[in-house]
Amino acid sequence: MEDRAMQDDENARTGNQVQGAASFSKFMTVLQSIADAPRGLDIGQLTKSVPFPRGTVYRLVAALVAEQLVVHHREDGTYRLGPRLLQLAAKTWESSDLRTVAREFLVSLRDATDEVVHLAVPSSNRMVYIDKIEGSNTVQMKTSIGGQVELHSTSVGKAWLSGLSDDRLNEVLGQLTLRRHTEKTYTDPDRLRKELIKSRERGYAFDDEENEPDIRCVGSPIFDRSGEPVGAISVSMPVYRHDPERHAKIASLVFKTAKDITAKLAVII
Repeated sequence: MEDRAMQDDENARTGNQVQGAASFSKFMTVLQSIADAPRGLDIGQLTKSVPFPRGTVYRLVAALVAEQLVVHHREDGTYRLGPRLLQLAAKTWESSDLRTVAREFLVSLRDATDEVVHLAVPSSNRMVYIDKIEGSNTVQMKTSIGGQVELHSTSVGKAWLSGLSDDRLNEVLGQLTLRRHTEKTYTDPDRLRKELIKSRERGYAFDDEENEPDIRCVGSPIFDRSGEPVGAISVSMPVYRHDPERHAKIASLVFKTAKDITAKLAVII
């Protein structure tokens, strides 16, 4: 009798674990669907993107909102990633090997340029800033640690893309929506591909007011020991502090810094 009771307890625990895992999987499916949508999803779009009944989606979203993992933007009815999730992600980035390895190099780059320096990594066909160091010169930019930007319109995104193999580059470009941010944003896939090949050949990418007006950025990719791009760094500056001579100097510094980080990663990771 005792053995049977123990077996029944074990079966109950196993059943609860399976049920719990299934519920967790549903939450993760909804969360991933929201994360993959740059502009968020309203409830109708979300219901179409996940294999659950509308009522289940409502309950899952309500629970995610209650835990601040998702926020509801009332102005357009969309759901997007919430502050708690970004806080949890920031904890991971703080202990990231790449962020730790790159930090001293980023500080040196900031000191050499006195401009804003960024470190970003790819996430769901976007780039996420995992570090940002300000220079003494003020630059009004829409960037922050944890912020996401698109691949095609930023120097970190274009730098990362330029580090991909041709096959992988074509695959990723086929998934992108080349949304226009300024008059200079690349919205034609063929023109963008040519620019990325040029970036690959010279070792750095250039954002010429393509993401924000009056802001120019120079970025270079960081590679792991297998030669895969794992992130990118950039220096950003206002147009009035950018000229051909300064461009050449900063491009050289960014390229060298990315190479130094790549070399350090190969030894440590």
